Amino acid sequence: MSAVRYMAGIWAARHFWLHLALSDLRSRWRRSFFGLLWSVLQPLGMTLLLSMVFSRLFHTDIVSYAPYILSGIVVWEFMVGVTSGGALSFVQADAYIRQCRHPLAIYSLRTVLSGLLVLMTASLALFAWSATVLPQHIGWPWLAALSIFPLLLLMAWPLATLLAYIGVRFRDVPHAMGLLMQVLWFVSPVYFDVKTFRAGGLDALIDYNPVYHLLQLLRAPLLAGQWPTAENYLFCLATAVLLALLACLVGRRAERNVIFYL
Repeated sequence: MSAVRYMAGIWAARHFWLHLALSDLRSRWRRSFFGLLWSVLQPLGMTLLLSMVFSRLFHTDIVSYAPYILSGIVVWEFMVGVTSGGALSFVQADAYIRQCRHPLAIYSLRTVLSGLLVLMTASLALFAWSATVLPQHIGWPWLAALSIFPLLLLMAWPLATLLAYIGVRFRDVPHAMGLLMQVLWFVSPVYFDVKTFRAGGLDALIDYNPVYHLLQLLRAPLLAGQWPTAENYLFCLATAVLLALLACLVGRRAERNVIFYL
């Protein structure tokens, strides 16, 4: 099947996967008093705790450091959810795959979309907090922060699809990804300041790390009042293209065999 026909099949099933993504959100907070608001309260609570600890450890101003940590938390939780949930996308959609002949990538898209909606809700707290404690940085560059959402979709969807093809065959993938994400957390400026890495001579962990460039799409506008660099965008786009190519190559070989591994 050609890529154009495959994407056309995904578009034709748009009402189905949109329903699944929204259904996942309803199930996630069913009978919860705060519901979707938990996607804001949880990162805020974690940010307050970590900010008090890290501000003392690194002798930084908690007011300016808290939005830095919050930006890392909301994006990192999305990434962890995409990798762990993406690897199980086909397994959890077992009943649908057996009954419907939709392109399988809609089930990883479902995972990414539900996570993206949670991220967008949680990001409201980041925008509000940044506007409150760093009002001097409010300006046109803030518009660039919105570009992180389509770029995350372009990066996360092929990654989740790739992991789903592998995860349906090897059920250890979600556990392995949990370990890999812990390693990636330690070598990425999620909570730790970029200056800490550069001071230790670890420039390569910053300059060639997709996580850093992705976070800069939020941090540069909101925390510094600056536009993200062309390098930030090029690195994110290159990562998205690479992941898409890998997902297409694996999917072309594995799509028809998925049903036998469920």
